Amino acid sequence: MSAKTILLIGTLDTKGREYAYVRDLIRARGHRVFMLDAGVLGEPVFEPDSPSSRTAEAGGGTLAELRERRDRGHALEIMGLGARSLALDLLAAGKFDAVFAMGGSGGTSIGATAMQALPVGMPKLIVSTMASGNVAPYVDVKDITMMYSVVDVAGLNRVSRRVLANAAGAICGMAEQEAGDAEQKPLVAATMFGVTTPCVDRVRERIESAGYEMLVFHATGSGGRAMESLISDGFVAGVADVTTTEWCDELVGGVLSAGPTRLDAAARAGIPQVVSLGALDMVNFGPMDTVPEQFRDRNLYVHNPQVTLMRTTREENRRLGEIIAGKLNAATGPTALFIPLGGVSMIDAEGMPFHDPVADAALFDALRANLDRSRVDLVEIDANVNDPAFADAMADRLLAELAAKA
Repeated sequence: MSAKTILLIGTLDTKGREYAYVRDLIRARGHRVFMLDAGVLGEPVFEPDSPSSRTAEAGGGTLAELRERRDRGHALEIMGLGARSLALDLLAAGKFDAVFAMGGSGGTSIGATAMQALPVGMPKLIVSTMASGNVAPYVDVKDITMMYSVVDVAGLNRVSRRVLANAAGAICGMAEQEAGDAEQKPLVAATMFGVTTPCVDRVRERIESAGYEMLVFHATGSGGRAMESLISDGFVAGVADVTTTEWCDELVGGVLSAGPTRLDAAARAGIPQVVSLGALDMVNFGPMDTVPEQFRDRNLYVHNPQVTLMRTTREENRRLGEIIAGKLNAATGPTALFIPLGGVSMIDAEGMPFHDPVADAALFDALRANLDRSRVDLVEIDANVNDPAFADAMADRLLAELAAKA
């Protein structure tokens, strides 16, 4: 096994003893360490490979200015941005194989800011006092592993030594581990909800039988953002964006928004994409008693005890059509929008709770009126989104575009 290099990102003025302990454990396993200092207030306990002055400058500040200003929040922002910039430079130069950080909320923030910019698959580990709570701000949509420190990262004791030793072993093991893929098939991304599962399952079968590997993302906000991130990082060859429902939550105020950049990545990357309107009939909330008061008289459906769905209105659907058309009009690669005239979800079919031909018509009409047909091919099929014929049409079109681009 060849030696690996572990990038350590931390504040050597306040956590220097702890980082020296982890550094020595990593070296004892036969690996190298590159230490990036992000401390502000004092001198480092040991000499780093990259000093904190460089981190501050890479973040748009200076160490002297940060010390004089004595604004902790501002300093954390600058050092986080600097650590991210330097980590990306080191990655481009092939200087490390895994990255490690530790600390309280400040050290965790600096490490996470850097790690969120690194590609999926790069081993990332943070030992943190914050890891027992809500880690979403630190993990975001990247494969960041967080380990609870149990005690504060403040000195070495019987507990912290054991936790940090486990962490050192973990990051070394991640760096040593090869993926072991038998073959590297081209990746196709797809989006799915429970109410569009039959469509996506059939699309996946068709795509995979043609020699591709499909990544299916649950359209729960984080799922859509994770897909957009992987597309931006260049992992994905094509997209079957069946379920664009996250835009309902972004527009109306539901709990599963993927943010205003949803649908941007594939358009910008120029990769083939087939897009549909899966689950644009619903906005997501938690249990029934969490639905905002202003929506209590709307058409609500209890999907399960934890999820309440709200039917989108005619006006909301009109606006959704305008938004999606605008996003797709920016496409720089082959793009086709598929309209399922028989309903956009399992519960939008005739006789089901969200069947609303008037609302659907507003969505469809807005798309017809606003799509740039020179950039986007519009395909209308007289079927529900989950009908086999609809899934087959989307899969066939995507496969044809992928073959043409190969």
